Amino acid sequence: MLSAGLTLIFSMLGVLNFAHASFYMLGAYVGQALAVRSGFWIALVVAPLVVGVLGALFERYLLRRVHSRGALAELLLTFGAAMVIGEGVKLVWGLGPLPATIPHALDGPLFTLYGAAFPRYRVFMMTLSIAMLGVLTIVLRTSRTGLVVRAALTHPATVETLGHDVPRVFTTVFAVGTALAALAGVIGAPLAVIEPAMADAVGPIVFVVVVIGGIGSLSGALFASLLIGCAQTFAVGSTASAGSIAASFGIALPDAWRALTLAQLAPVLPYLLLVAMLAARPHGFMGERTRDA
Repeated sequence: MLSAGLTLIFSMLGVLNFAHASFYMLGAYVGQALAVRSGFWIALVVAPLVVGVLGALFERYLLRRVHSRGALAELLLTFGAAMVIGEGVKLVWGLGPLPATIPHALDGPLFTLYGAAFPRYRVFMMTLSIAMLGVLTIVLRTSRTGLVVRAALTHPATVETLGHDVPRVFTTVFAVGTALAALAGVIGAPLAVIEPAMADAVGPIVFVVVVIGGIGSLSGALFASLLIGCAQTFAVGSTASAGSIAASFGIALPDAWRALTLAQLAPVLPYLLLVAMLAARPHGFMGERTRDA
C-alpha cells in the first residue's frame, strides 16, 4: 500500500517523493491520536483524509512552485519536507514510542494452518491492500477520471483546452498518494512501533520496491512487495549459512564469512535484489516509462 502511493505520485506527476515515508509516519501518529479518542475505525477513515489534505496543501503551495525547475528541485524540496515532518512529530508527540492496539473485532487467529495460527488482523491488512490496488487499477484504467489524469501527464495543454483544470488534477493525485501512505501508517501501526524513526526504517525499502517492480507500475509494486517480503521471511526462518551455500556450488569462503547465516543477511537482501535488478533490467520488472529529461 505504501509503495502504491509512491508509484501513483511518480507515474502521474513524475515526482519522486522523498517525503512519502514521512507522510506514512504522520498517518500512524494522527491515527493513534484519533484511535485513543474515537476508536480505530474512525481513525482508519479520518487520518488518511487529514494527511491527504496536508499533502494537497504541500503540492499546491510548495511543490507546484518548483515543478518547472526540474527533478532536482523537487527532490530537494521533498527531502526537506521529510526533515520538517520528522522534527514536527518529535515536537508534538515526543521522542518515545506510542502504543497502538489491534481492535477487538480483529484480534485473535482467523484460522490455523499446519499448526500455525494466522491472525485476523493480518488478513484484514492483506484484504484492504489488495482491494485498494484493485480500486486504483479500475479507476485509472477504465474510468473517465483515470483517462483525464493519464492524459494530463503527457498532454497537459490539450487537456486544458478540453476544460479540465490540470493543476487541480495533479493536486488531487498527490493528495491521494499521501492519503494512501497515511492509510498504510494507520493499519501498520498495531504491528509496528510508532516512533520518530519509523519513516527512516521503512522509507528505503519502499524505494527498493518501486525500483524493482518498475517505476510507475502499480502491478510491479505489488509483485516486488511480495517478492521482497517472501525473500526476507524465508531468509529469517532459514538455518543455512554462507559456508553451506557456497559449498553446494563448490566455492570456498574465508572462515570469517563461512559462519555468516542467511538470517543475518536478511536485512540486506532487498538491496542485493535492487543491485541485481539495476544491473540486469534497469527499468524493473514491469516498468513502462521513465521521466523525460
